[in-house]
Amino acid sequence: MERGHRLRGRDFPAPSEFRKTGVAIVGGGIAGLSAAWKLNKSGFGDFQLFELEDAVGGNARSGKNAVSAYPWGAHYLPLPGVEARETRELLADLGVLQGDPCAETPSYDERYLCFAPQERLYRNGLWQEGLLPQIGTTKHDQEQYRHFFALLEQFRQRQGASGLRAFAIPAARSARDADLMALDRISMRQFLFQHKLDSPLLHWYVNYGCRDDYGSDYARVSAWAGLHYFASRNGQAANAESDQVLTWPEGNDWLVKQMQRGFKERIVSGALVQRMEETKSHVELDVFMHSENRSVRWQADQVIFAAPMFVLPHLFEGLDTNLKQACQQIRYAPWLVANLTLNSLPNPGHGAPLSWDNVLYDSPALGYVNATHQNLRSHEGPTVLTYYQALSGEPEKNARQRLFDTPRNQWAEMILRDLSRPHPDIRDKVTQLDVFRWGHAMSMPVPGWIWSAARERLTLPHGRLHPAHSDLSGFSIFEEANYWGVKAAESVLQHQHLLLRSRW
Repeated sequence: MERGHRLRGRDFPAPSEFRKTGVAIVGGGIAGLSAAWKLNKSGFGDFQLFELEDAVGGNARSGKNAVSAYPWGAHYLPLPGVEARETRELLADLGVLQGDPCAETPSYDERYLCFAPQERLYRNGLWQEGLLPQIGTTKHDQEQYRHFFALLEQFRQRQGASGLRAFAIPAARSARDADLMALDRISMRQFLFQHKLDSPLLHWYVNYGCRDDYGSDYARVSAWAGLHYFASRNGQAANAESDQVLTWPEGNDWLVKQMQRGFKERIVSGALVQRMEETKSHVELDVFMHSENRSVRWQADQVIFAAPMFVLPHLFEGLDTNLKQACQQIRYAPWLVANLTLNSLPNPGHGAPLSWDNVLYDSPALGYVNATHQNLRSHEGPTVLTYYQALSGEPEKNARQRLFDTPRNQWAEMILRDLSRPHPDIRDKVTQLDVFRWGHAMSMPVPGWIWSAARERLTLPHGRLHPAHSDLSGFSIFEEANYWGVKAAESVLQHQHLLLRSRW
């Protein structure tokens, strides 16, 4: 945070060294790493990746202590469908997907498929399997469930006039029929009421999905995005159920570590790109090296910008006005993530047993995941619980300020109080509690944004600048970041007149 905020004051030393590279990748999250992976795979090694933090990974970073590795952000990957070609190819390269990545139902390494039980919900003092509320539901609730899932099935099966699915991942491969795009102009909450869906339990379930994937309340998420969350996933596997996910104790940072194996020496960490300027022949980048307290001026033929797009206007001199305004329209969800180290597993409570994902119904948070769930002896011994809270109940600027101002001990007390409801013994078991603040965790798909001209403008190359970040999709999930990173790399390779090497 402190490093990024230096961009406000522009207080950097003048460059003391000059270097050259063919391609500069700005940002080492999933998009930047995907771009580097694709360049490297294609036999192009003349690139440098600059990352502000001391380690790459972005929202997929992780931590580790004597008990377990644990995620600080993204912690799983659903089985990718056939449209997510880039993600399938990557997973095949990493040995996660086995066999032909083009197959309708490939196999996956069973070590990385989430062990059962996968998820449970705490409500009214009881744990139930699955996240759709079932205990204490009325006939009206069940009718509403059937109506909602029938609507979802229609969207899952629908093909647009172009032959593309109505909702696909990556989103750029979704149909663009006018009635589908019109869903972006209303909220997901409005969509439910338009279809006479008023069950409070159903509304909670839909709102949970929006908070989980977008960090935002369903009243502030476009209906297109809300439906995309439920209707786009179509991944199948020969050795797993379709709703099973891929996960690791450290979350998606396992993928991060595997991705960088072929180009680790070309990653420059602790490096803040603080100025960029395009000339007739190249792009000039001034990079502040935090640990050395000095700046290096790099000259690059092409730049892949894989940092959050709101940062671009702070860096790029002479940025096109329309592009600058588009970057400034993106709204970001703030998140709080905590990792609680326990000396033994919490009392599982009544009902369904401790699962990988444990969701609390009447809570401002989303619940927690169990970092040791994938261990063969996950039913005993110490563990780490990763607690997630999207600060979605207030305007994001207010939430971001609250995240900044609130002391750690207040967050810790709030977290322990929340988890004491399902686990009265939690305070006696916690030996360590670490809190991580994400001020701009992910872009929010507010109504009117996904299919706007401004968002579309972000996706286009601008001279020697090739945008690559999940912001380009309007929402932040692994497959979107992976898609835009690979797409930017392919654009660069075309500029360099190089052929792509791919198994596709």
